Order: sequence, then structure tokens, then C-alpha cells
Amino acid sequence: MSWFFSTLGVFLALMTILLALYLITARTYQSSNSVANSYDEWTEDGILEFYWGEHIHLGHYGSPAQRKDFLAAKSDFVHEMVRWGGLDKLPRGTTVLDVGCGIGGSSRILARDYGFAVTGITISPQQVQRAQQLTQEELDVQFLVDDAMALSFPDASFDVVWSIEAGPHMPDKAIFARELIRVLKPGGVMVLADWNQRDDRQKPLNFWEKRVMRQLLDQWSHPAFSSIEGFSELLAATGLVEGEVITTDWTKQTLPSWLDSIWQGVTRPEGLVRFGLSGFIKSLREVPTLLLMRLAFGAGLCRFGMFRAIRANSLQKSTKQYSLVSSS
Repeated sequence: MSWFFSTLGVFLALMTILLALYLITARTYQSSNSVANSYDEWTEDGILEFYWGEHIHLGHYGSPAQRKDFLAAKSDFVHEMVRWGGLDKLPRGTTVLDVGCGIGGSSRILARDYGFAVTGITISPQQVQRAQQLTQEELDVQFLVDDAMALSFPDASFDVVWSIEAGPHMPDKAIFARELIRVLKPGGVMVLADWNQRDDRQKPLNFWEKRVMRQLLDQWSHPAFSSIEGFSELLAATGLVEGEVITTDWTKQTLPSWLDSIWQGVTRPEGLVRFGLSGFIKSLREVPTLLLMRLAFGAGLCRFGMFRAIRANSLQKSTKQYSLVSSS
């Protein structure tokens, strides 16, 4: 019996130390540099790409959700998003800006399977370098370092603006919304997928929900989550959108991704050899955040939002509206 309690004491002490290290080493958002540095590190060591593949976003498992290979579900997500946004009806040569392109997985599918001319931007130089390495020369794709909060492109530059799970890294959601629509040509379409928080204007967060959200923000360099309703309102408030912003909730379709991402570490033990003890510890460190994400999305604290908006057809009219909104 004394052996049992001694072992239990050692286990609890170890768990306490690990929890303390987890909290102390959080990657809190400081500036755009902290986001860039985090992605540079994740890209340079190759661990994230090994387990998550070329798509650093969740997968689509259907509705109702079905069992799928984790990496295949991610590719499926891109095609489902194309269809949901109506992009499959657009002609070859359509110009697309992929905002927060990661290492270029979506950009390559958009160029290879749909014939689009794609420009992928990310704030991480390492991601740009890796995306270029992974991209075949015959694809009409280029990758650039750029800041989604201050895009370097002039107004009305692209037929389509596309973005997956970049919004939580943006400190000012209103500026992010304006930049996404600003660079669209009149009549162009924005299609965006994002992690969102429950609208706390309708149902305020309780004590424990606030603690969970704080960890989800601090661990992965997120300044804030918007709600589906809130970001939709910000897009409309730009004065650049024609008609209504279309939204839907893909939480059920993407929910299996969180546990599947953890399961990758179990089913692919060769990662332990490739990345050694330090890589194993670094991967293990992400498990609590992945579990918290599963808890938050499963409980309705977080939602997976899809957004579609059309740039106003009259460039002169929309530019005037944008000026009024910006000065207000």
C-alpha cells in the first residue's frame, strides 16, 4: 500500500511539473513577430508537416461525420470549401489570393485541380520557403511574405480571396475584414473558413469557459477569436460587400480532426526516430491544447465558421463607402 501511495505521489508531482511547464512556456501573442516566429519554428523543425501534412488546417469528414484518413480529410476540406463557395464554377485563370497560405497545400490544389492563378501569402518566411520547395514549377502559384493586416496589393487586385484558419492571429478583426474585401475586384468573391468563439453577446462566457479560451489564445499565439456573427457584421460594415454575407457552421464536419491529430502520433511512431526525444517532447506538449480545442468545439464554446461575401460591383460606389467607413 505504501508503494502505491509513493508511486501516486511521484505521478502527481510529475503531472504538476508538466502542467507548470505547459503554462509557463505558452506562446502568447505579442505582435505579428510572435506569430511569424512561431510558424518559422514549426516549419523549420518539420514536426507539424510530418503529422499534419501539407495542410495546416482541419479536415472535412462529411455530415454526418464519417471515418477518414486524417490527411485525406484535409484535402477533402479544400474541395468542399471550393464547392461551398461556388468557386468550382469559375473559369481557369481566375486570380486567387490565399491569405495565410501556410506551406501552400490549398494553393497547390486551387492551381492544379481548378486551373487558378494563385498568390499565397504568409507572415512566416520559413513557410514561404517550404511552400516554394513543395510546389511544382508548372503550377501557376507564387508565395510571398506579407501581412494580412496591411496587404501590399492595391485595391481590386484579385477575383477571389481565400483564407483558412488565419483569423485568430489577427489582432484587429475589423482591419482584417477590410483588407480581405479591399483587394477583391468588383464582383469578386471572398471565401473564408475560421475558428470562432461563441457569440458572448448572446450568452456570456462563464468562469471556466474564460479560462479555457485564455489557454486556446495563449498557447498558439492568438490575440482573439471572433464570433461567426461578429465577423460577419465586420465584413458587412466595410461598406464594400454586395448583398448579405453568407455564413454556415462546419463544426460537426471538422470536429474529428482534433482527436485524429493526436492519433497521428500513435499510429506514426517513426516520428520518434526522425525527431528524437526533443521532438517527442515538443509534440507531446501540444496534446493538452488539442484536447482543449476538442472540448471547446464539442461543447459549443467554439464554432467552425464559413463565410462568403461578394465585393460590390460598382468600384466607385464601394470605394466611397469604404472611405466613409474608414473615417467613422
